[in-house]
Amino acid sequence: MGENALAVEVREGFGKGVARKLRARQLIPAVLYGRGRSALALSLDPARLEKILHASSSGLNTLIDLDVQGRTDLAGKTVIVKELQREPIRGALLHADLYEVDLSKTIEVSVPIHVVGTAVGVAMNGGILDTALREIEIECLPRAIPSAIEVDVSALDVGESIHVRDLRIPEGVTVLSDADLSVVSVVLPSSEEAAATPETVVEGEAAAAAAAPAEGGEEKKGKE
Repeated sequence: MGENALAVEVREGFGKGVARKLRARQLIPAVLYGRGRSALALSLDPARLEKILHASSSGLNTLIDLDVQGRTDLAGKTVIVKELQREPIRGALLHADLYEVDLSKTIEVSVPIHVVGTAVGVAMNGGILDTALREIEIECLPRAIPSAIEVDVSALDVGESIHVRDLRIPEGVTVLSDADLSVVSVVLPSSEEAAATPETVVEGEAAAAAAAPAEGGEEKKGKE
């Protein structure tokens, strides 16, 4: 099995009962979409899928070679993960949506934005880095999908912003997000935050402590 090969089985039936039976076999339900085909119900090994995704820097945009057991017509299909459903407490995989891609045709995907560097406005002028956008929509060939778009904020001062139009985009990639969207900026702390100095907090606590005996004489504890 190749590095990004994922063995799956075509499954019959839907619903919680089917999902329970799959989990008893250490499998989860999945659905394959794309390329003009009807949705195909599958089952797969969640541990294998997690291993593929964790070993790649591309996250859900990792290109996965699908091995559909018993279906030679689906041999050699390439997919990406469109959505994962996880158990809310333990984070265990519950369901996966897979999307078939044509390596010769462009697709639209979301890629994360990675901020690098320390803004001069933060380091020297007391500013705060405000990240407004954490991913952007792009279009490109599947093998050209970048793992992330880096934005260097080192030269950013207070009151300055970097917009989508300012990002350095790899060749062959088209940005679909609005060019005027703000990605990251450096702002001054709000007046409310600036006013909440340690001295102010101490004075407030001291005033409350002094007033307590005069009001009741006994200290009442709230419910813990």
